[in-house]
Amino acid sequence: MKIKCLILDDEPLAIKIIQKHLESFKNFEVVHTCTNPVEAFNLLSIETVDLIFLDINMPRLNGIEFIQNLDSPPFIIITTAYREYAVESFELDVVDYLVKPISLTRFMKALNKVSKLVHLQTNSLQYNTDRTLDHLKKQNHFFVKVNKKMVKIYFDDIQYIESLKDYVSIKTPDKDYITHYNLSAITKLVPKQKFMRVHRSFTIALNKVTAIEGNCIQIHDKMVPIGRNYVKEVKGKILSGFAV
Repeated sequence: MKIKCLILDDEPLAIKIIQKHLESFKNFEVVHTCTNPVEAFNLLSIETVDLIFLDINMPRLNGIEFIQNLDSPPFIIITTAYREYAVESFELDVVDYLVKPISLTRFMKALNKVSKLVHLQTNSLQYNTDRTLDHLKKQNHFFVKVNKKMVKIYFDDIQYIESLKDYVSIKTPDKDYITHYNLSAITKLVPKQKFMRVHRSFTIALNKVTAIEGNCIQIHDKMVPIGRNYVKEVKGKILSGFAV
């Protein structure tokens, strides 16, 4: 399966450089190129891609704002001449942050990250290939692979999920389950009405929140930080009594 790519950059030369790099990697396919964010946003409303190469400094809407306006972002690699947006970008769960000019070696490292994540998404639920994602979300549990066996975890037992680089820790009252997953991918497998991403490293169970102090959420004895890009939405949802 080829990984479908969209390149979004307001500089045609930058697009050509990325296209040239991608010619060496046969499992990646450029399906679209766009020179402005509005064009790309309209395209993504009717078509699906697996990966976006995204510039930061663009007219009308910058790369950070573009990500924030996507409901379900695909994998994203930032390609920019500016280093100062790295922390903010990683808070939005981008796969990598490449500073122009981009060497082929550094580009290859970023693609390797994407390949691993796509493989993870494709194969982590092989035991259940006859079921759709929608069906899984209607259930009260899911299975994750822990130490070479599939373990059943009930959604109501989960307090929060914490990113540990290439793994996540699923916290329950009785045990922490460590599984080889990406936080963004596993967040899509839990009911969105009960769980919420609050930080680049944390997804929480809304009904397990016991207090909010400053930009931190308390879940029993754990203080979970709220990322600055999530503060308004998180506090609004929790304080409105939305958690169920």
